[in-house]
Amino acid sequence: MKTVRRLYFYAVALISVEVTLWGLIGLLRSIVSPDMIVNNAQTLAQALALVLVGTPIFLIHWLWAQRASAREEEEQTAIVRAIFLYAAMFGTLLPVAQNLLALINRAFLGAANISYGRALLGGTQSWADNLIAIAFNLLLAAYFWSVLRVEWASLPAVENFKDTRRLYRYLWTLYGLLMVVFGAQQVLRYVFYVPTEVIGTIGRETFVNGTALLMVGAPIWFFAWRGVQDALADSAEAASTLRLVILYLLALGGVLTVLTAGGNILFALLSRLFGEVVPTLDLIQKISGPLSLAIPFGAVWAYYGGWLSKQIASENNAARRAGMTRVYFYILSVIGLTTSVIGMILLFAFIVDQITDYANVIDQTVFAHRLAGALAVIAVGLPLWLMTWRPMQAEALADGEMGGHARRSIVRKAYLYLALFASVIGVMGSAGALIYELIQAALNGVAPSGFLNTILNAAQVLGVFATVLVYHLSALRKDGAAQTDALEDKLSEFSVAIFDHNGKFGEAVKDAFAKQAPKLPVTILNVVENVPADLKANVVVLSGSLAVNTPAVIEEWIRLFTGIKFVVEDKAAGVYWMGDYSQAVESARTLAEGQTIRPQSAAKTTPAWTYVVYVFAALFALQLTFMVLMLGVSMVSGF
Repeated sequence: MKTVRRLYFYAVALISVEVTLWGLIGLLRSIVSPDMIVNNAQTLAQALALVLVGTPIFLIHWLWAQRASAREEEEQTAIVRAIFLYAAMFGTLLPVAQNLLALINRAFLGAANISYGRALLGGTQSWADNLIAIAFNLLLAAYFWSVLRVEWASLPAVENFKDTRRLYRYLWTLYGLLMVVFGAQQVLRYVFYVPTEVIGTIGRETFVNGTALLMVGAPIWFFAWRGVQDALADSAEAASTLRLVILYLLALGGVLTVLTAGGNILFALLSRLFGEVVPTLDLIQKISGPLSLAIPFGAVWAYYGGWLSKQIASENNAARRAGMTRVYFYILSVIGLTTSVIGMILLFAFIVDQITDYANVIDQTVFAHRLAGALAVIAVGLPLWLMTWRPMQAEALADGEMGGHARRSIVRKAYLYLALFASVIGVMGSAGALIYELIQAALNGVAPSGFLNTILNAAQVLGVFATVLVYHLSALRKDGAAQTDALEDKLSEFSVAIFDHNGKFGEAVKDAFAKQAPKLPVTILNVVENVPADLKANVVVLSGSLAVNTPAVIEEWIRLFTGIKFVVEDKAAGVYWMGDYSQAVESARTLAEGQTIRPQSAAKTTPAWTYVVYVFAALFALQLTFMVLMLGVSMVSGF
């Protein structure tokens, strides 16, 4: 209940403070620009309405939050409060950066005698518009910064604030990095520009806009990333899941963009080689767009790929370290395999069209494009798949513990079953198309025009998908055979002892073992009998009632036992295992209120709000990345 109430107050406070802020900005803009009052009274009315409505609502909810925070430790350390404060900081400093970019962009355009209408951002705004927005947002950001400084000095528990601050720093890092990357892309696009007769070529504003992006984005990225790196002295920061996700995101984004750009460059060159008539200057112009993307994203790949390697190497646990590498390689393997399959289908389709003389029906230039496209896709996808799949296959085929970990890996199984699923669907679709054409021709008694071409194309698609299916099915069977042999050896050397106190508990646990681990040796012992002197067990299973009230017959043996003890909750005994102090307090309060409690896990769990933060962080990062990527790609002529 407190969480829902807390979420309500902080959500309303965040929305209302933004309403008030932009109402004040609009009000002052209308005062500074008298023409706005005369010519657009609606703008002034809207600004006043926002201020008059937003201010009291914000004060009511924010003052309640401040009083609750001062009164209760739980409110002060709540993750909802941390998210609010850092979201308010981000929501006020982001417009500062945007308006500063607009100012610098227009200043550079004016110096180059270029119309403000060609500005990347804020082409229709004035200096006063930007300065007012910057000033008000900075004032509000300074206020929330002062609140945060006081909070950090007095927080009794800082975990929630640390998690939120980490997210805040990485958001600024991504924002600044994307500005730097696309600023560099725009500058390089202009540097590689060669004047041609093609309509719609780029102008000097490309260089100016790119320079403005670099001027604003570079300091943001530098200081945000330095803050992230300086925080690595804290072990929690160095081992955070968010850091690993961001490094994966940047490294994978870099390599995929570089490969895509390289494929476009190769396509243009091969098209020229296979007979497309393209003047040399037009060819250079065509490849300059993807080249301007490949260079900055290649730098991102090299830099953050290196940090990803260091992050993985810093993991002390060998199995976890191998698993982290596995994620990266299998993602690239999926992309490489998909690209290779598409390229093979395109290449075989081209060959079939040539064999059946279908090429005479279509212009030869189209076929040159098709051949170049197919070879370019294969040249990008096949090496990527081989370089990433072969190490993973060698790892899975290796003997020993690491080979077993690789074969049991959920990432490897996901890759193999995804490949099987896609190939089975491909086989079904192509086989269905092939059978349909054959049956239709048989029923009509005559083959339609292009029948041979259609049949051969369906057959080549079927062959490609069938090859992928057979290969990955073979890999999966090898994994299963090797894993079965290794597991049977391990299970036979491991033993479990179950202490039964009521004649039912032992059989119930043994039945569970028989269903899920039938090869595991299990022994049931009665608590009223002496423990056999020759008993050897790696794990002992007890009920909750035995754990808190152990009979004297087995008490000394259990106390001296050095193996692992599993305690299974015994509801009849009224024993519930709490994961931490908070669970104990919450459960006691629930009982006091006359409600029933649910059994709790004995293992300490990650707070649910932490996962919520990570999910929203990932969604925001993906959305921000997609928006800026689309913006950058739209600026690249002919790409």
